[in-house]
Amino acid sequence: MSFVAIATIISTIYGEARLQSFKQLLSAHLFSVIASVSVNDGTLAGRPDPGEVRYSSPLSGWYWSVEPVADNLKGSLKSVSLGDWEIDSPSTLNVPFDTSFQRSYIEPGPNGQQLSVVETEVVLDAENRVARFRVMGNLSEVEGEIAHFRNTLYFYLGIFGLGGTLINAAVILFGLRPLDRVRRSLADIREGKVSRLDERLPDEIAPLAREMNALIENNRRIMERSRTQVGNLAHSLKTPLSVLVNESRTIGGTDGRIIAEQTKAMQVQVQHYLQRARVAAQRDSVVFRALVTPILTRLVRVTTKLNPEMDVQFNNYMDDAIFAGEQEDLEEVVGNLLENAGKWGRSVIRLTLAKVDSGLEISVEDDGAGLAPGQIKDALTRGKRLDESKPGTGLGLSIVHDTVREYGGTLRLERSADLGGLAARLTLPVAGN
Repeated sequence: MSFVAIATIISTIYGEARLQSFKQLLSAHLFSVIASVSVNDGTLAGRPDPGEVRYSSPLSGWYWSVEPVADNLKGSLKSVSLGDWEIDSPSTLNVPFDTSFQRSYIEPGPNGQQLSVVETEVVLDAENRVARFRVMGNLSEVEGEIAHFRNTLYFYLGIFGLGGTLINAAVILFGLRPLDRVRRSLADIREGKVSRLDERLPDEIAPLAREMNALIENNRRIMERSRTQVGNLAHSLKTPLSVLVNESRTIGGTDGRIIAEQTKAMQVQVQHYLQRARVAAQRDSVVFRALVTPILTRLVRVTTKLNPEMDVQFNNYMDDAIFAGEQEDLEEVVGNLLENAGKWGRSVIRLTLAKVDSGLEISVEDDGAGLAPGQIKDALTRGKRLDESKPGTGLGLSIVHDTVREYGGTLRLERSADLGGLAARLTLPVAGN
């Protein structure tokens, strides 16, 4: 916008100056014509020459004329360029003379020309013989020059503005390269590729990198302290719970069995909430990375050993998948699903790893009885057991659901289209390569 304003101001100033110069030139030519005309026996005489070749070129747009006004004056004079053309003169009532006894107006000329006319009336001798002197210039030509100047000005200022914009953009992009390095470093930290920002930066933003490294280190210390406290809590609870388990065996009978079951439930609950606290702590600080294929391959081997009578299949469509989280969490959620499939399936367990828009999808399917639509909600309810004849605490799917949700993923339970049993599908975030 600034270049447009500058161009408008310059073109306006130039146009006004050019028109003013044009009018002054016509006035000078008028005085030259007046000085070259006299009266000879009551007739206009003289050979005016304003010094402009265009007054000699036919219909050039530059003309002069001298016409009698008084009755005692005869004849008329005009430039060769005007030929037989007559240029009208408006009434003095419409265009009066100014204080210099001149007047200016615009009249149409030959070939569609617009003529700027400067006129005056002069007494030529003692007999009060008066003649009208007019000099006419091609206003269309001047306006064309002004338009050409304006277009040229806009063109070059446009090129200059575009060049300046490109130069400024290049300077800005070059100047922001260190910030882009910081952005990429932060992305690498978020994906677990590096643990610190590169501090080899310009002096203006190097303090920012140091402060961010200090913040990352502080978060890491907080996480380690939280893990230590979680470990201490788990260790402090382990011995009392073990004592309760042993005492339940000593007591025996119905009371001992109830104590053993409730103690086992307490152990699972404590472990689950400690796990959730650990996941939340690591999500708020540094994101870890875990290769998915080796973990799933290892879990398939374990499941095969625990269920030798079943066909355990592994379909891998995303061999290079990297889970944006901790290995132990992935092992726990997939291990729980495989354990349930081994418990409820008849002869086939199928584990599938595939890519989806939201990250990666892990599906565990079996050929068991599956779940009715109304049972799916109950299956995710903490402590809810759909079949009391099977061992367990009713916490497995609930633990999987909560852990996956901590990572921003989802767990869907549905009927397997191929095997007919339950299909548990996990979607989890992936880390960059």
